[in-house]
Amino acid sequence: MEFIFLETEKKHYGLSTAISMIVGICIGSGIFFKADDILSYTGGHVGLSVLVFFIGAFCVIFGSITLSQLAALTDRSGGVVAYFEEFISPKAASAFGWFQMFAYYPSISVVVSWVAGIYTTMLLNLPSTLEVQVGIGTVYLISFHILNYYSIKLGGSFQNIATIMKLIPLIGIGIIGIFWNTPYPETTQELIVPVQEVGWSWLAALAPIAFSFDGWVVSTSITHEVKNAKRTMPLALTIGPLIVLGVYVAYFLGMVAMVGPEYILQHQDSTIYDIGTMLFGTYGGKLILFFILIAVLGVVNGLVLGNLRLPQSLAQKEMIPNSTKIKKIDLRTQLSPYAALTSIIISLIWMCVHYLTQKTEILSGGDVSEIAIVFSYITYVFLYYKVIQMNKEGKISSPIFGKLFPILGILGSAVIVIGGIVSNPTFVPIFLIVCACIFISGYIYYRKG
Repeated sequence: MEFIFLETEKKHYGLSTAISMIVGICIGSGIFFKADDILSYTGGHVGLSVLVFFIGAFCVIFGSITLSQLAALTDRSGGVVAYFEEFISPKAASAFGWFQMFAYYPSISVVVSWVAGIYTTMLLNLPSTLEVQVGIGTVYLISFHILNYYSIKLGGSFQNIATIMKLIPLIGIGIIGIFWNTPYPETTQELIVPVQEVGWSWLAALAPIAFSFDGWVVSTSITHEVKNAKRTMPLALTIGPLIVLGVYVAYFLGMVAMVGPEYILQHQDSTIYDIGTMLFGTYGGKLILFFILIAVLGVVNGLVLGNLRLPQSLAQKEMIPNSTKIKKIDLRTQLSPYAALTSIIISLIWMCVHYLTQKTEILSGGDVSEIAIVFSYITYVFLYYKVIQMNKEGKISSPIFGKLFPILGILGSAVIVIGGIVSNPTFVPIFLIVCACIFISGYIYYRKG
């Protein structure tokens, strides 16, 4: 999962550039720490895990092409919030904006910051307790808020570096795995998580898959910068996710070829460090961890970059309380100090929630970000249905883009939502209800205002 924000009105991008943008947006940090979760939910079955990757990719493809139909019909910037505002209603846009501001961005930000804390403890040989991991993650979270508020240029430079560095271990492990023929390393017998039959419980793997592919919806916001967008974007939004799928599957199979599924299930997030050590010695393991840490921090930076601006954007539309104060811009930083403060307070609250869910293990190995992502797929269904309506009205003429793909997008959303609930039938529905309450609150607030 990676986030890129572009500010230009010129249409100067071709197909190859559009594809590279989409690949850069989708490939992020999730694959590094979700691969073992996917393997665990599928009972250690490698073939079933690969199938889950394919299902996730096609859910993205059908959804992104469907939303590109809306993007081609509006001149407004702002991505999905703008689509809700123009094609459904400002009240719906407010509802989605509240969900993004109070749940989506901050919950993902804190989880990725926590993961950065995990890799930092591994890199620096610090105590790998939840408290240390969350503490380091909180420092990262606050630091990137400060960095992006006071130095837009520096934050953007870090983003570019992280985008390049994250591809090195992914592609490298995939290529090495093709030629690897050394026997699997030994594992501690009593700690092995056995390969087993899981029935339909493998659907739970779709939640971490959704996290790994998340960020694709941001790609629809570049439509106005692409030449011949109506033809180019559907192609790019098909080819791009397929490239991401190829990179992810190659990395996953490369890991399996080198150490085996049982080893990954046992060592979980530290597997990649062990692989680096096997290949290049102790320093090699540290080097790979460093690359991954920079990649993860790049995602934190991108999320914070967007999260800082969201309260400001909603305040300009009078969609949140204290809009008059929040939309005031500091001319030195070109950002709103009250929007930044709002962002960091909400994020710290979610960090506390995340800590409690991990400490109590009520999400059975999952995390709060997966729930926010699952709920986002529920909200996309409103837009998919709107495309079907516009096809009936003749505003979108193609039955493939106006009917078939939206229906497949709705089915894909349903599969991901079911998978999220299967992962934890008790608490995931409760968190989804919390997200729904936030969504409805945004709708009611704008309606009363």
